[in-house]
Amino acid sequence: MVDHRRDTLDVLSEEHHKRISILLLTQEHCGFCEQAQDILDRLSREYWLSVSTLDMGSLEGQSLAVESGLLFPPGILIDGKPFSYGRLSERKLRRELDRRLGFVERPPYILSTLHHALK
Repeated sequence: MVDHRRDTLDVLSEEHHKRISILLLTQEHCGFCEQAQDILDRLSREYWLSVSTLDMGSLEGQSLAVESGLLFPPGILIDGKPFSYGRLSERKLRRELDRRLGFVERPPYILSTLHHALK
């Protein structure tokens, strides 16, 4: 007999553990950049994120900002695609991460609920 609950948990766990790459374009003396870094640090404890930073004033940073349409710091790229610039909305970022992980219809807490149900 197939345990469908176990299969569902395995699929959800796999989706939840997809690594998402985030690039934060920053600038010195930028309060919003520091705030964005704090948000990303916090979310890194909840989501499997690979977060890197790049100075928007560097040649590479300027080129990437112009190419991506990120007008001023902080600029956020998720998996290489522009997400936002300016003050980062944690709620908006959480919604996007959940969407990318397939949790639009089923929020992340379902993983812990299923885990407890299987015990």
